[in-house]
Amino acid sequence: MIPIIVNYNHSSMHPIIQISSSPVELASSLAEELSQSIKTTAEKNKTFTLTLSGGNTPALLFSILAEYYRTSIPWKNVHLFWGDERCVPPYHTDSNYGMTKLHLLDKVSIPAVNIHRIHGEDDPIKETERYAHEISKYTDKVNNIPSFDYILLGLGTDGHTASIFPGYMDLFQSQKICELTLQPQTRQKRITLTGPVINNARQLAFLVTGKSKASVVADIINKTEAGPYPAACVALTHGKLKWYLDSDASALL
Repeated sequence: MIPIIVNYNHSSMHPIIQISSSPVELASSLAEELSQSIKTTAEKNKTFTLTLSGGNTPALLFSILAEYYRTSIPWKNVHLFWGDERCVPPYHTDSNYGMTKLHLLDKVSIPAVNIHRIHGEDDPIKETERYAHEISKYTDKVNNIPSFDYILLGLGTDGHTASIFPGYMDLFQSQKICELTLQPQTRQKRITLTGPVINNARQLAFLVTGKSKASVVADIINKTEAGPYPAACVALTHGKLKWYLDSDASALL
């Protein structure tokens, strides 16, 4: 099945919606897009700043990148960051970095200095400050806010994205680059990018699969019940927003 492009309007108010038949097809399509974007940037002798997310679909994407793009992507031009992280050590099963290491970093030749992980094992308040400084050091600024070349985001069944959960909508007005937040049910501490940084990306893609996400996807994209969902606040100030959906996640559109 050829992925269906629902909307070619490149504004954040009217995002591109790409529907694939399966999570594998979705991840494969995004892998090719990332590869082309990275190569285009490398041809200009520039670095490509890519912010990663956790979850099953990104793990699939990382595996595809490692298997099929291990040598074709100029990894030395890529600087990797994370949109959020649980306050756990990097070897913990909950670590977003640990998942990325397993599926991607251990399999491609990316310089260690290009990997900018969140130190979930350190004091979380100090780490939000340290990571904000590192982001500022390696990214361009637009309107005095860091601007990543590409941000990958997931979507929770409660409408959260990165680690911005319902009840923490003020993080979309934060003056900080990173903030400490809590998972509402488990009270687990997490470090997340704030809304202004997310919305300042040059390109941003939501990766959403599964029937459990279909109603939230429909509410946000159709703007029916988007009010309580943090992901509905993602509206890029100058970049291109895209939703990568499988057939299950797009079922109610």
